Amino acid sequence: MPLPDLILVLDEGTTSTRALAFDTGGTIVATAARAITQYYPASGWVEHDANELWELSRACLDEVAVAVGIERIACIGLTNQRETMVFWDRTSGAPLANAIVWQDRRGAAQCEAWIADGLEPQVQATTGLVLDPYFSVSKIAWALAEWPAVAAAAADGRLALGTVDAWLLYRLTDGRVHATDATNASRTLLMNLRTCEWDAGLVARFGVPAAALPAITDCAGPLGETVLLGRTIPITGCAGDQHAAAIGQGCLSPGMIKATYGTGTFVLAHAGTAPPVSTHRLLATLAWRLDGVAAYALEGSIFTSGAAVQWLRDGIGVIATAAETEALAGSVADSGGVVIVPAFTGMGAPHWRADVRGLITGVTAATTRAHLARATLEAVVHQTADLLDALAADGVPCERLRVDGGMVANDWLCQHLADVLGLAVERPRVIETTALGTAMLAGVGAGLFANLAEASAMHVAERVFKPAMANDERVVARAAWAHAVRQALAT
Repeated sequence: MPLPDLILVLDEGTTSTRALAFDTGGTIVATAARAITQYYPASGWVEHDANELWELSRACLDEVAVAVGIERIACIGLTNQRETMVFWDRTSGAPLANAIVWQDRRGAAQCEAWIADGLEPQVQATTGLVLDPYFSVSKIAWALAEWPAVAAAAADGRLALGTVDAWLLYRLTDGRVHATDATNASRTLLMNLRTCEWDAGLVARFGVPAAALPAITDCAGPLGETVLLGRTIPITGCAGDQHAAAIGQGCLSPGMIKATYGTGTFVLAHAGTAPPVSTHRLLATLAWRLDGVAAYALEGSIFTSGAAVQWLRDGIGVIATAAETEALAGSVADSGGVVIVPAFTGMGAPHWRADVRGLITGVTAATTRAHLARATLEAVVHQTADLLDALAADGVPCERLRVDGGMVANDWLCQHLADVLGLAVERPRVIETTALGTAMLAGVGAGLFANLAEASAMHVAERVFKPAMANDERVVARAAWAHAVRQALAT
């Protein structure tokens, strides 16, 4: 019988859940995926069925385990969409309501009320975050106020809540473990960024039942065990998706920056061993916590990137597949004056405006679907540029951007990023770096690697895109984007 030599990763995203098996050289040897049903009960609201998340995830794990042979799996790592909140009954283990997804904006009014009460400076100093419905606590407050089943479970001491990693870990361990890793905890507005513990003052101020919260753990180590196809497998790594992606990109030293392009775009810059302070509305967050020691990052979050391409396909039928955008964007010399600000669920960093909605300007009778496709990809690029400008203003200039996620298979997008940013853009061999970083963590937790530096050999660059745009053209493009953003913010 062969020795266990593969790392199994469960990557639970926003639109799909996947399982991937990696060897210790960073090669993917098997994958399985399932689409997640999206529920939109009201404008700006997004929900998932927590049972479906579990059932699809387990199906993917089983499929990959069968494909590679269960005897080859050494350990399991978890990574997940962050900020999404799940509510369940700790007695029965059953969900009490749908999960409220990170994109959901129903907590906007509550956040505005907290800001009006003067809470944001304290919250930002403690957690590194701003008061925005993107983060978990307003979702918890809304559920306690509006869902009787959740409120009743809290009153009876039966309520368990947590981000998706906590829910999956609970199910994988048959209810034996109710825990969340420190990176996911750092996105709730409830964790003290310096101590990596729940902040008792904020927990009480926001009315969250402390007994319902999971324990906070490191990102690697013995997190639990699960039985898969009759064999007990240790769970040894866990991190929120963007933190995992930064690890998978080898961003292990201060100043290294990655951008992940999925449903949204998330830029993380390694900031060292002390919590950073942003004066330009970026977020201070964890990079990871290992052996009780935290590393920190600055982050900028864009809510709509791949989701804008999905809108072209599913919302208005401009394209049949996302891959079409590459050829369409390259088929025209420019966007024909069209600028799209895809603020479908508000604007994230550095604006943090939950009330703003999307805007399209410059449309004429000559506008074609190619212009719309190009303008949509250009919006992704310009939003990235806005974040890098804010990072530079906070003292973390970008010299080379490492990119990953499903969107960066698009060569046109990567080249346009290099052109508009005026930077080298590096794409890795394995663009699924969220899963790769999780494999690195799980490998460290299982003792397959001595540390992250050793595990980072799993990361290999595939191509570097270099800027070719004239500076005056870049200036004009950035000015047109800035003008459209001002219009969106003014509506």
